Amino acid sequence: MRRRLAALALSGLFLVGAAGGTSASQAAPADKERAEPVVVGHRGAPGYRPEHTLASYELAYRQGADWVDVDLVPTKDGQLVARHENEIGGTTDVAAHPEFANRKTTKVIDGVTLTGWFTEDFTLAELKTLRATERIPDIRPDNKIYNGRWQIATYQEVLDLTKRLGRELHRTLGTYPEIKHSTYFASIGNPTEPKLVDLLNRNGLNKRNAPVIIQSFEVANLKALSKQVKVPLVQLTSASGAPADFVASGDKRTYADLVTPAGLKEISTYADYLGPEKAQIIPRTAAGALGTPTSLVKDAHDAGLKVVPYTFRNENSFLPANLRSSADPSAWGNVFAELDAFLATGIDGLFADQPDTALVAVRS
Repeated sequence: MRRRLAALALSGLFLVGAAGGTSASQAAPADKERAEPVVVGHRGAPGYRPEHTLASYELAYRQGADWVDVDLVPTKDGQLVARHENEIGGTTDVAAHPEFANRKTTKVIDGVTLTGWFTEDFTLAELKTLRATERIPDIRPDNKIYNGRWQIATYQEVLDLTKRLGRELHRTLGTYPEIKHSTYFASIGNPTEPKLVDLLNRNGLNKRNAPVIIQSFEVANLKALSKQVKVPLVQLTSASGAPADFVASGDKRTYADLVTPAGLKEISTYADYLGPEKAQIIPRTAAGALGTPTSLVKDAHDAGLKVVPYTFRNENSFLPANLRSSADPSAWGNVFAELDAFLATGIDGLFADQPDTALVAVRS
């Protein structure tokens, strides 16, 4: 109740999950009660199904999430597919396909050397011969039973699913497409942004109040998109490092600079949301316990930004040391204590691997 009363002091939040299907891009009137924080199914519901599959997205929606997070990478023939990374050795059965053995290669992506198979080296038709697998089987062993059940999904297929389920469930559903590795894909002549804008235009989604919110860890692409699309934008940040486009251009600023009051003010000129790593809101102590909140939520609100941190997960391996239930990394710990602590800071939403759990925290 104390958290609810504190939340009433905030205004301008987006409405989500109303019985009539209110879009999350419709701002709440200042004199109305603040709507509940948004729960975004992070890569769908990967706590229960392999991430970025149509099954994972569908489960998130059926659990009650009104939004799902869709990471986007391009194929060789210019299609956008839903994968957390363009390297797919750890999320598909590509290694078991001898016909693609010679596609295995080493690349440097945003300064990181990776060896494996990459979406930009496959046509969509070739990718459709693969099947998705669980990315973290040691932590989510139950998900391994679904290995091989589903194809790699295109963003268009996710949009089609979202529209169909919205009709069935009688509420507005939407996607948070994330542009992955923007500078890298532009450098190889296969940029993501024009393809995304084209898909939004073809699906009638490049308009105000459309159920789409675009994300990126880079900055220049969001600034350019702010002049090309009418949907909200999310500036993602990390607790360490710097945007890849800053590094490539020699800009010495880091993510820490972006979340200063001056940096937040600049973000507000092109984006509507801040999507920080949750440690930027409540860092952990030297012992790994949940620490003391920073001023980031207040600072972002003061700059006119809404705050949607990532990522909340139920398993011990992802929880603060003082909230773990045991030494078993795959067992669930006291995620409600973590969620309640973050909700008390006044965040406007959150990304969760188990959307149903997050919704219980938001609504209780």
